[in-house]
Amino acid sequence: MSKKIVTVVACALVDVDGRVLLAKRPAGKSMPNLWEFPGGKMEAGETPEDTIIRELQEELGIDTKSSCLAPLSFVSHAYDEFHLVMLLYVCRRWWGTPKPIVASELAWVRAPRLRDYDMPPADMPLIAALQDLL
Repeated sequence: MSKKIVTVVACALVDVDGRVLLAKRPAGKSMPNLWEFPGGKMEAGETPEDTIIRELQEELGIDTKSSCLAPLSFVSHAYDEFHLVMLLYVCRRWWGTPKPIVASELAWVRAPRLRDYDMPPADMPLIAALQDLL
């Protein structure tokens, strides 16, 4: 039997010092206390860019525009319950200061240190693309 395919969009926010923002999943959600790139599920009728803009506002309280988003990579990963397709975008320009509205905490991490953070299995393959970029 085939698994449900879930499409999500994630964003690597990169600050002026070349650090990437990671968000820690809160207790009570699936994969609690793991670090991830902010983002979420695409809703019906949304483009990937619309999803990122909405999710960054909901999760971090910041605003950005489609023109500030650049596609970087994607991952296809089979979890036990579903199959995840995650698109990763990079954003270097936004308005506001990221706050942990949904996450239990945030961390600005230099690319060589990204593997030091426990992340969901689907996020791990995206680290190499970010390290190559930064």
